[in-house]
Amino acid sequence: MASVAGLPTIEEALALVLAHVAPLAAEDVPVGSSSGRVAAEAAVAAVDLPPFPSSAMDGYAVRAADTPAALRITGHSAAGSPAAEALEPGAAIEISTGAVVPDGADAVVPVERTRRDGDTVVVERVSPGENVRPRAGDIRAGDAVVEAGSPLGPPQVGALAAAGVVTVRCGRRPRVAVLATGSELRPPGEPLGPGQIYESNSVLLAAQLAGAGAEPVALPSVADDPAALRAALERGLDCDVLITSGGVSVGPHDLVRAALAELGAEEVFWRVAVKPGKPIAFATRGATLVFGLPGNPVSSLVGFELFVRPALRALQGARDPAPAFLPGRLAAPLLRGPDRDELVRARATDGLLEPVTGQGSHMIARAAAANALVLVPRGDGELAAGASVRFIPI
Repeated sequence: MASVAGLPTIEEALALVLAHVAPLAAEDVPVGSSSGRVAAEAAVAAVDLPPFPSSAMDGYAVRAADTPAALRITGHSAAGSPAAEALEPGAAIEISTGAVVPDGADAVVPVERTRRDGDTVVVERVSPGENVRPRAGDIRAGDAVVEAGSPLGPPQVGALAAAGVVTVRCGRRPRVAVLATGSELRPPGEPLGPGQIYESNSVLLAAQLAGAGAEPVALPSVADDPAALRAALERGLDCDVLITSGGVSVGPHDLVRAALAELGAEEVFWRVAVKPGKPIAFATRGATLVFGLPGNPVSSLVGFELFVRPALRALQGARDPAPAFLPGRLAAPLLRGPDRDELVRARATDGLLEPVTGQGSHMIARAAAANALVLVPRGDGELAAGASVRFIPI
């Protein structure tokens, strides 16, 4: 399986993760609460959309064959009201945007292309169908508004509501426990002692989880103590997913992998040919997925985007859970590494990617200036300024 320096590539590691994911049970969700979820089944329109032929403009409903002409005004059709009486030849009906186009009319002349004189209006020539939204021109009742596996965002939620859908069947939101490990960690706001740092990974991961449709379950950070670590891991293993940060490298205080093994977790892989984030571990215990992310915060951020977010999307039934890389161009050259693909923090502006200064995996403050992770494929030499690359928005 491994193909780079004895380690799986990003693609190989992701395939292993997704091979261990079984979608969670589905549930009915009110449309207004479904943004950020994934449709577990196709959601079909309850009505034709539009449900009647409607006007796209304020103006006059006419017979196209009668134009151009001076026409008698015989009625008014307002949005939200029943259709006006059928249009007679040689006549026009004043109409509002969104109002029902009356029988007999086949076009609407915009008001700015008319001149009114009392009960008569002079209209310019229009073609049949002009400025008329036909019934079911958007979708027909019974047709799918969204297909199974579709992520639901504002456009999808708006479409579902407009089509009369009240609830949508969605994959259940995964419950995800987050456990930061390390004796050096202290909560922000407390005084720091010698060798101590503020714990930020649980906050970082909770923010990423919220954007991935998951329900974060925060666990108190735990010191490098085998008994305390084991107890904390056992609590986290009750969730659909457990994410740990720190303790997965090769130091004497890296205790997480051994503790997970003692608790019955089966390790699928440890270490990936990626920079930052090489020491990432992935395991399972029953249906629970376990991600051991490195303690350096940028490594944790990258590992989540490459492996955890896709797993969460797959748990919710997404058709294409893999990271959504976009095309872009480098604003400055970047060196390539021979053995590992690298994710470089950059600022994306109109598809142009400017790497931020400070690419160390501990430099989370420098990463605050970035909104993209640029994939720099392993190889020799460098990628020149202007080179085409792919990136993940963050």
